[in-house]
Amino acid sequence: MIPACVLVLAKAPVPGCVKTRLCPQATPEQAAAIAAAALLDTLDAVRASGARGLLALSGAPEEAVRAGELAGALRTVTVFGQRGTGLAERIAHAHADAAELVPGAPVLQIGMDTPQVSPALLADSGARLHREPAVLGPADDGGWWALGLRDPLHAKAITGVPMSTSDTCTHTRAALRESGVAPGALPALSDVDTMAEARAVAALIPRSRFAAEVRGCR
Repeated sequence: MIPACVLVLAKAPVPGCVKTRLCPQATPEQAAAIAAAALLDTLDAVRASGARGLLALSGAPEEAVRAGELAGALRTVTVFGQRGTGLAERIAHAHADAAELVPGAPVLQIGMDTPQVSPALLADSGARLHREPAVLGPADDGGWWALGLRDPLHAKAITGVPMSTSDTCTHTRAALRESGVAPGALPALSDVDTMAEARAVAALIPRSRFAAEVRGCR
C-alpha cells in the first residue's frame, strides 16, 4: 500500500500577485508577506505529517517575499510548475502530474490558504484514501480547502466546476459523484481571502509565522 502524497497548489508570494483582497488593510508587500508565511507554515505541516510533499507552483519564487526561507522549504518537497488556464484546469493537471511523479499513490491536494491545517489532519485525511475513493474538505466560504483522490486522474471530473464561488464545494461534490466517485467529508476549515479571515485564522495559531505577519498589519 503506497502512502498518500500531499499536493500543495500555490502561487509564489510576490507583492501585487497574491492575496490582493487583503488590501488596502494591508499593503501589497504585507499581503505577500502574509502569503509567504501561510505557505511556509503549510509546508511545515506537510513535512510533519510524514507524507511525501509535492508543490505545484506558479510564479517566480526568487522574486517572492522571504525568498531565502522559501528556497529552503522548497527543498523539502518535489516542485513542479502549474499547467492550464483556469484554476479548475490547473488543479486537474496538478493531480495528473502528481500521478506521474508518484505512480499508484493517492493524492490529497490543498492550497496555501489554510495555514492552520495540522499535521495530524493531513495524515488522517490521506489515510482515509485507502478506505474511500475520495475526500473533500469544505471551506466556510462555500469553496473547499482539500480534495483527496485515491486515483488522482479523477480530478479531470472537476474541470467544468466554477471556482471561487459560494457553491464551489457543492458543485465539486456533484461533479465527482457524477463521475462515479463519492467523496467522504473532511472537517470544514476557514481559508484566508480577507483580512477578517486572516485575523480569525491567526487567532487559532498565535505562535505561527502567519499570525506574526497578520499582527504586523495592525
